[in-house]
Amino acid sequence: MSEEVVQCQGVTRVYADDAVPVHALRGVDFAVHKGDWVSLAGPSGSGKSTLLHIIGGLDRPNDGSVSVDGEDLGPLSEAQLSDLRLRKIGFVFQAYNLIPVLTAVENVEFIMQLQGVGASERRDRALEILDRLGLDDIGDRRPGELSGGQQQRVAVARAVVTDPVLLLADEPSANLDTATTKELLELLRNINENHGVTIVTATHDPMVMGYAKRPVNLRDGAIESDGSTTDTSSDA
Repeated sequence: MSEEVVQCQGVTRVYADDAVPVHALRGVDFAVHKGDWVSLAGPSGSGKSTLLHIIGGLDRPNDGSVSVDGEDLGPLSEAQLSDLRLRKIGFVFQAYNLIPVLTAVENVEFIMQLQGVGASERRDRALEILDRLGLDDIGDRRPGELSGGQQQRVAVARAVVTDPVLLLADEPSANLDTATTKELLELLRNINENHGVTIVTATHDPMVMGYAKRPVNLRDGAIESDGSTTDTSSDA
């Protein structure tokens, strides 16, 4: 078995809503191995986005432990979690989260700037990833000048330009039409299969689930089923 990139043990998350506890996750045991593409699926309220956010250190469990690339997230301060995300995790959100005043290439450079990468190197790396993802002709455009699909692909470029250990994508196809979704998924497949990036997606979209190597279904805060698939939806 390949090495574990993510390890969750007994992960529980309870939210207090008007003093009525809401159990988002109930003792989840879950692991993701290097090179895998896991799709977390389930109805609204099943806990898939909560689990994704806890893996990314954006939320904390009430009980249980989470480690990413061998680092236990529990003892880490907020500053240390931010540093871990900067070093090891790429994020793709359904709202894209691009910076409106920056061009596409500047958005891709932004994370490297936070990492302290020099101006010349980060520009070269940003242009290279945009070219690799078929976005070399839009590098000087700002997000408002891009289509939804282009913005999402720039968000992917920004997420992977630093060679993260783990890529987390929350509802990556939510604002995209079918054709653009397929383009995005082919892009993620290439990143996963040819560049070895481990991916975890949280989604309602059957097309996204079909591309993943391993579908994991959640219901009422617990894992209902966990399996692998050879269907990569090449003609989805």
